[in-house]
Amino acid sequence: MLVLIKGAGDIASGIAFRLVQSGCSVAMTDLEKPTSIRRTICFSEAIVRGEMVIEGVAAQRANDPEGAKAILSQGKIAVLADPEAACRAALRPDAIVDAILAKRNVGTARGDAPIVVAVGPGFTAGIDCDAVVETMRGHTLGRAYYQGSAIPNTGIPGDIGGYTLERLLRAPCDGTFRCVHEIGDRVEAGEVCAYVNDRPIVSSIRGVLRGILPDGTPVYKGMKSGDVDPRCKVEHCYLISDKALSVAGGVLEAILHFKSKGA
Repeated sequence: MLVLIKGAGDIASGIAFRLVQSGCSVAMTDLEKPTSIRRTICFSEAIVRGEMVIEGVAAQRANDPEGAKAILSQGKIAVLADPEAACRAALRPDAIVDAILAKRNVGTARGDAPIVVAVGPGFTAGIDCDAVVETMRGHTLGRAYYQGSAIPNTGIPGDIGGYTLERLLRAPCDGTFRCVHEIGDRVEAGEVCAYVNDRPIVSSIRGVLRGILPDGTPVYKGMKSGDVDPRCKVEHCYLISDKALSVAGGVLEAILHFKSKGA
């Protein structure tokens, strides 16, 4: 079974990992210059590096659908710089998963594939997709909805170690991003982690930098640029998160639900 995942950030990568471990073939699409924060556990890095391995699962950049087919035949994830997912026509996937996490539908339609699953708010099951999977932390995280929508976006990230908004690093202005620290570094409250042009981005809390944009990324004011984990466990930087795996479980359930009905 071939699943095409739109997006290759940390949640999408958790979905890809779980699908591969369950016997699916997986292709993914993302931007030519990905803006993933948690780059150490994102298959989008295959676009930049050529290859990416996360917890033993390998992905490789494909330049076109034919290249993707060759990579898939080797048992690897194929990752294409194809934000419009134009490869869909040539790959003809059995299922499409929209895991862009744009908080709105930016181009997915029910009928794009025999099974269409959307992740997070902005979609309605039965209208623009077959199922929606909840991404909000809490009692319903990872739940597959076959009618209705996920919880609307609140703009407040989930609580980790007692912190929510304080965990995030955001660009203070439009400009070019420059790192001071790298993923896995320990930072203190008040410490400069990066700059946009000549303006510093300061951590509000003490923790481990588990995500940060790469040098040279164009950013806009308020853009999420980094993530500080107050649990201070460096190993978390290199493991797929509990949230990503929970969402992935919901996606897997939805695909098997419809597959069992002959979709």
